[in-house]
Amino acid sequence: MESKARLYTLNYDEAKTYMWAAVFVACNFVLPHVFHLIPQGGIIFAPLSLVILAGAYKFGWKVGLLAAVASPLFNHVLTGQPAWGILGVMTLKLAVLALVAGLAAQHFKKATLPLLVGVVLAAEILGGLGELALTGGIQATIQDFTVGWPGLLLQVIGTWLFCKFL
Repeated sequence: MESKARLYTLNYDEAKTYMWAAVFVACNFVLPHVFHLIPQGGIIFAPLSLVILAGAYKFGWKVGLLAAVASPLFNHVLTGQPAWGILGVMTLKLAVLALVAGLAAQHFKKATLPLLVGVVLAAEILGGLGELALTGGIQATIQDFTVGWPGLLLQVIGTWLFCKFL
């Protein structure tokens, strides 16, 4: 299943870059509140990752990277979540996801389900290695696969639908 949707590569000198990044930061403020209504919903569904993946894939790694850095920081300042202790790791993993997604979209110029599966897996592996380097533990990355597999699936399907219909 391939999306014929147009994928963009926005640059830092374009107002659209900051507009879309702001939209994704706002989405990343609202969606976690919705998913946290479900017990362990944040861990299971990783709503920040869904928005970053969709945004970076559709509008480029620069939009994704802005949103990946700003979203957890904005949420932490306003709500205290994510907790200070995981803020750095979460930001790193979201930034890796934004870079992998945006660069893959730029290179392949299409959105297919297998391609998006590869993007999510590559970002999880690279982000897990970054987490290991920062914390010395990889438990949260393993949890992303064991507990968070519905969220990984949601990221793939949600991003494909976002790219196809927006």
